[in-house]
Amino acid sequence: MISANHAGQYPEIEDAACVHATAVVIGNVRIGHGVFVGPQAVIRSDEPDPEGHIEPIVIEPGANIQDGVIVHALGGSGVRIGKGASVAHGAVVHGPCDVGESSFIGFQSVVFNATLGSGVVLLHLALVEGVRIPDNIHVPSMTAVRNEADLERLSPVSSELAAFAEKVRRMNRFLAEVSPLGQ
Repeated sequence: MISANHAGQYPEIEDAACVHATAVVIGNVRIGHGVFVGPQAVIRSDEPDPEGHIEPIVIEPGANIQDGVIVHALGGSGVRIGKGASVAHGAVVHGPCDVGESSFIGFQSVVFNATLGSGVVLLHLALVEGVRIPDNIHVPSMTAVRNEADLERLSPVSSELAAFAEKVRRMNRFLAEVSPLGQ
C-alpha cells in the first residue's frame, strides 16, 4: 500500500525501485533508484513536529529494506538510509536516524536516535540508541550500544563481515532488478 500522510504528502518512488505489493509506504518518503523494499516492510513518514512539519524518510539508491522492516520517525524528524545500505529482516530504524552508505543492520536489530557511519556492520538483535558509530565499525549480535563506554568496546569490521554485507547488497540489487514484485 502506498498512500499519503495526513498532510497530503505522497511517497516519491523511482521507477527502477521494487516495492513489494504487501509493503506499506506512507507520506513523505523518497525511495531511490534500484531500491528493494521487501514483503511486509513498513516505511512511515507521518508524524509531525509541534509546528506540523514532517521531515522525509529517504532511502537512497541501491539500498534494501527487507521483509518486515519498520522505518519510522518521531515528531517530524527524518531518517536517511544511505546508498547501498541493507536493513535486514524485522529490523526497526526509528528516527531521527542516519544510516551511512553500505552499512548493514542485522535481523531484528533496533536503531533509534542514532547515526551509523559508512560501512558499519550491525549484526543481529543489536541495539544502537543515542550514539554516533564511526565508519567501518562492527557491532556484534545482541550488543547494546548506548554510550561512549559501549562504543569503546567495538572493533573494526573484518574483511569477512564486509564481504558478507556486500553479498547481501548484491543479492538485493539483483532482486530489485528482476523482481516482478514492483509497485
